[in-house]
Amino acid sequence: MLTTRFVTGSPNWVDLGTPDLEGARSFYQGLFGWAFQDAGPDSGGYGMFQRGGSTVAGVMAIPAEHGRSAWTVYFQAPDADAAAAAVQQGGGTVGLAPMDVHDLGRMALFSDPTGAGFGVWQPGTNRGLDAVGEPNALSWTELYTPDPVTDLSFYDLVFGMEAHTAGPAAGGSGYTLLQPSGTGRASLEDAFGGVVPLAEDPSEAESGPSWAPYFQVTDLDGAVAQVERLGGAVRREPGELAGLGRAAKLTDPYGARFALLERAARTP
Repeated sequence: MLTTRFVTGSPNWVDLGTPDLEGARSFYQGLFGWAFQDAGPDSGGYGMFQRGGSTVAGVMAIPAEHGRSAWTVYFQAPDADAAAAAVQQGGGTVGLAPMDVHDLGRMALFSDPTGAGFGVWQPGTNRGLDAVGEPNALSWTELYTPDPVTDLSFYDLVFGMEAHTAGPAAGGSGYTLLQPSGTGRASLEDAFGGVVPLAEDPSEAESGPSWAPYFQVTDLDGAVAQVERLGGAVRREPGELAGLGRAAKLTDPYGARFALLERAARTP
């Protein structure tokens, strides 16, 4: 499960690019209670979504002609430049070369060999998100890919990610867990995400290869209803997710895809 004990290859940041910053702020405040904090005059319009003073995501406005509204998942990298070299070696694409963000850290944007976009964050004074794995914060990630074999080999090369098959996901035969290097066996306690073949999930077929963030909620059905009240849409109704709990897939009013997860109660 996601924790702020970030290790190489674990998700340590997530941000939203949206054509309507004010509208997105209103939507996510209404859904999660997030407040917006501008990052300052030198940030290029970048800001933070915060909950109780803890940063849970980043956000920035993007011109509509620069692409659709989307969430981007970032993974911990001890060396963003080495990650860029590994991405190219593994058949991926460098979309934004590694760059310093003041003294906060170093970032880059990539696509894997099947076209799924993601980023890396090499921490400086900013080590990553302040809160994950709890209500109204990032709690899970999922990769949708037409070629799991190729992508799993790629992420192993870049980050040393391990892949292990766990119980079945809704509509599928088995669910592949993604875990940091060194865990050695399938474990929901160690996993931070899953892999879903596009052929097994028609709800993702239209968007193609991608990474999706899951945000945790305490009342999934109530949250899904709130998404619709706020102008978002349901792409996949609530259902069970591989022993994790119940999940639903949504779209915000501007087209950004994300998911909600209500964690299963832990047994003693």
